Amino acid sequence: MKKAIVLAICLYSYSSFAQLKLAATKTVDSTDTYFGTTYKDPYRWLEHIKDTAVVSWFKQQANYSKGMLNNIKGRDELIAEWKKLDKLQPPQINERTYMKGRIFYRKTLPGQSVGKLYYREGTSGKEQLLFDPLTYIKGKTLSIQDFTPSFDAKYVAIAYSENGAEVSTIRIMDVAAKKFLKDKIYPTAGVEGWTFDNKSIMYQWLKTADNKDPLARLNTKTKLHKMGGNNKGDIDFFSNASYPDLKIDPKDYPFTFTTNDNRNYVFAGQGNVQPEMTLYYAPISEFYSGKIQWKVLCKPENKLVRGMEFVGDKVFSITYDGAKNYKLLATDLKNVDWKNAKTIAEEKKDQTLEYITHCKDYLFMVYSDGINNHVYKYNLATGKTSVIKLPFTGTAGVFCINNKTNDCTVGITSWNKPYTEFDFNATAEVFTPGIFNKAPVFPAAYKNLVVKEVEVKGHDGVMVPLSIIYKRGTKLNGNNVCLMDSYGAYGISMVPYFNYLENALALKGVVIAIPHVRGGSEKGETWYRAGYKATKPNTWKDFNSCAEYLIAKKYTNPSKLAGMGTSAGGVLISRAITERPDLYAAAICNVGCANAMRLEFSANGPVNIPEFGTVKDSIECRALYEMDGMQHVVNGTKYPAVICISGWNDPRVVPWEPGKFAAALQNATSSGKPVIMKINYNDGHFTEDKNVTFANFADQFAFVMWQCGHPDFQLKKQ
Repeated sequence: MKKAIVLAICLYSYSSFAQLKLAATKTVDSTDTYFGTTYKDPYRWLEHIKDTAVVSWFKQQANYSKGMLNNIKGRDELIAEWKKLDKLQPPQINERTYMKGRIFYRKTLPGQSVGKLYYREGTSGKEQLLFDPLTYIKGKTLSIQDFTPSFDAKYVAIAYSENGAEVSTIRIMDVAAKKFLKDKIYPTAGVEGWTFDNKSIMYQWLKTADNKDPLARLNTKTKLHKMGGNNKGDIDFFSNASYPDLKIDPKDYPFTFTTNDNRNYVFAGQGNVQPEMTLYYAPISEFYSGKIQWKVLCKPENKLVRGMEFVGDKVFSITYDGAKNYKLLATDLKNVDWKNAKTIAEEKKDQTLEYITHCKDYLFMVYSDGINNHVYKYNLATGKTSVIKLPFTGTAGVFCINNKTNDCTVGITSWNKPYTEFDFNATAEVFTPGIFNKAPVFPAAYKNLVVKEVEVKGHDGVMVPLSIIYKRGTKLNGNNVCLMDSYGAYGISMVPYFNYLENALALKGVVIAIPHVRGGSEKGETWYRAGYKATKPNTWKDFNSCAEYLIAKKYTNPSKLAGMGTSAGGVLISRAITERPDLYAAAICNVGCANAMRLEFSANGPVNIPEFGTVKDSIECRALYEMDGMQHVVNGTKYPAVICISGWNDPRVVPWEPGKFAAALQNATSSGKPVIMKINYNDGHFTEDKNVTFANFADQFAFVMWQCGHPDFQLKKQ
């Protein structure tokens, strides 16, 4: 098989590449029987990801896709456009953290591939570089996974990783000396926080750095590391092993944290994709007791979601209990009682409560009407709530670097307006241009984008929101190339933001369409649960309904329509094209979950069971089958052109998931359109490295633009 593929690559001609096919991937007689039903899995052998034959298969796929993609016109021009736009932006300052008068932050300069860690004394202090991941280890491309300063701001714990693997090494830096101490901890999933005495850090311990090991992410632990000590002696601070009475599931990530918002307690929790929080707390006096008597702060039955804020002993949290659009509750750490908690903000009929944050005197509640955000201010002293008039509409982010003051930051963006940041005085309600991040100035053409918000009747009569972005003057004659992009999982909404990667396509006459499918939470908790487990088919059916709308309204036609789904959006796109292959000319399955029945058997799969289900439950097993794109590939079907993408270092979606889907399509399709499997060996689920990101998305977009007939993206002539 290998010899045949290599020969084909060597002999191809550019003009006939579209008709070229890879040698058929072998199949095996592999099956699973669940609750009396047998499911075939002929590509199970690809799950043996370390086997030399499997490694070779992925290499051959990668070489084939690279040869094809490198010969599409417009790809390099797209990268050049994105790099030009990136260089036009001012420095980007993110993840600001205030501690003892010092502000720590990640800063990325125009044209730089990754950010560096800086700090300054106050907002007007001189900027000082602490850590540059590009020069730290010669020959390696690193990025900062996270960083956490000590409470006295004299030290900062930095977690860095390589090639998007999300497996980090932790080093501790002396801020004044700008030098690392001897401490070095690996492998970890990052820093969780410091002790109040500034002598120890808490971190997420991993048993192995191997993201392809299906056991790698089970039974993780929070460990306590004393600064200057040997990490081999680090204490198992919080895990199922150290607290078996809590019955922490092996798939969950046990975590801990301390906060300046209340120094009287230490907090812990169980992390997974379940939206309902599980948290514990204990007096700080028990921290070094050897056996903490954890008390329950909240359990899933309390239906608390979307975060929690501590203001002294008061605890604020969002619930959907009796409120499909969510409401805000408050209780007291001295007597936690969520059943009788005070309602701070009742459910709104036409807006959903997205998140909360606070400053010295106010709590902020950020709501969404499905597209735009609305911000409300709750006075902690008087209990009165008022609405804040934002400078312009869009997606708004509110945060307070130092919540012991009323000086905050508000950032706003929308489909056709770049991210703009404002400093906000919460007392006077005055907005001024942001000190840290200046508004980018893009070419005038990018101001010429039109946005339409419509609702589409779904397969069951439910109205599905659809955002449409295109260049002003575009003729709606049915001949436009269109890219549909959506997600539909975990209650994550497709919020408006200025996506210059896709907007660059819009300037080339491409219609960009964003369906707000069920599985997100654009219309609240019921919208999320209507695309969840057994109701998951609504997710891809909503996507297909939006495709039909775009065709009927002459934004595009099936020969020019491409669909895209990323990560959990792989369920959406793999099932959209296997259920309605006639609707699409091309599709992108980007690091996608395309083999849902086997998801829980990968390293990151068990933690996702609360969202998708398990084959060990009869109802959930059937739901997983319905979600599984690979299981629904039918031989002899005319499938669209498909590009599947995987990061070889991906800790979230193992490469064999999109790989098996690609193999099944390659063997089954009768359309003559190419199906390729692109492997990024320098990437994970994603990467901060913009050079890698630009090349990756340019390949994806160029492929589907080519297959949709866009004149700027055709094969180069020999």
